[in-house]
Amino acid sequence: MMTAHKHDRSLLSRLPVVRGRYVENVDLSGCTWFRVGGPADVVYRPADAGDLAAFLKQCPQEIPRTVLGLGSNLLIRDGGVRGVVIRLDRAFNQIEIDGDYVTVGAGVLDVNLARVCRDGGLVGFEFMRGIPGTVGGGLRMNGGAYGRAFRDVLVWAEVVDGAGIMHRAVLDELDLSYRHCGAPEDWIFTAAQFRGKQGGQDEITARMREVSQARKESQPVNTRTGGSTFKNPDSDNPDSPKAWELIDRAGCRGLVRGGAMVSELHCNFLINMGDATAADLEALGEEVRRRVEADSGIMLQWEIRRIGEHGPDGALTSIAEVAP
Repeated sequence: MMTAHKHDRSLLSRLPVVRGRYVENVDLSGCTWFRVGGPADVVYRPADAGDLAAFLKQCPQEIPRTVLGLGSNLLIRDGGVRGVVIRLDRAFNQIEIDGDYVTVGAGVLDVNLARVCRDGGLVGFEFMRGIPGTVGGGLRMNGGAYGRAFRDVLVWAEVVDGAGIMHRAVLDELDLSYRHCGAPEDWIFTAAQFRGKQGGQDEITARMREVSQARKESQPVNTRTGGSTFKNPDSDNPDSPKAWELIDRAGCRGLVRGGAMVSELHCNFLINMGDATAADLEALGEEVRRRVEADSGIMLQWEIRRIGEHGPDGALTSIAEVAP
C-alpha cells in the first residue's frame, strides 16, 4: 500500500546536474519482494561509477541518500524514504571472466553471476543460486547460503564513498563476517572481483540444482516475502539453535498480524498475505522477537534491512490478538 507524501518540491532543484536520470515521487512498493512501502522523494539512476562519484561529491550533505538494490531483503516503511534513493541498474551489470577471476558490476543479480560462472566452467559460485539479491547487496551484508558466503570468493571491491571518492578495497579491509560488513556505511559498492577455480559444467550444474531444490523445499518461494528475517544468534557454534528453531519453540509459526504472517513452511520468513502494510510486517517481527526473548532469553537481531518513515498508522505496538 502506498501512502501519499507531500515531498519537498524544491529537492530536485538542489541536486547536482548528472548524466544519469532523476525521477520524482516514485512508488517503491513494487521495488521490494514484500510489495509494501511508501514513495521515494527522488530516485537517481547513475550513468556509471563516475557519474555517481560526481553526484556524491556535489550533493548537499544534509540530503539523505539511500541505496536500493533488488529489494529481496528489505522492508520499506509505509511513510516512504526521504531524500534520494540511488539505484544501480543497467550501467552496473557487466560480467567478465578471465581465467579463475570474474569481475562484475554491483547491479548484477547473484543468480545471474552463478549462471555465467557455470557456463564459463568456474566453480565456487553455486551458492549464489540460493541468494535472491544483487552483488552490491551481497557485499554490504556478506550474503551467504548453504555453507558459503561472499567473503569466501571475494578478491576486491570498488566503492564510492559519501564524499564522491573512489576506492578499491581488498578482502581484509572490508571486515566481512557472518551477515556483516565492516565497511563505512556511506560506501556504495560499484564493482567487485571474485576468484573461483576451473571445473566441469556438469558438476556445477548439479550443485546449482541441489541449491535450487533445497530452497524450494525449505523456503516460501513465489510469495511476497523478504528472505531470512533474523540472524542466527551464534553462527560460529554449530550446536547453537538457529533463529527458526527459537521462533518455532516460542510458538510463532503461523503467527498473524494484520495482513502479515510468519511462514508455516519456514518460520524465519515473514509473508505478506496480500494486504499487509509495512507496519504489519515490522510489528509482527517485533512480536516474534519479544516472544523468543521471553521463551529463551535470546533477543533476535533483524537480518532484513528496514528503512524509511512510518506511516500515520505505523506505530509499532504489541499484538493484542493474533492467530495461534
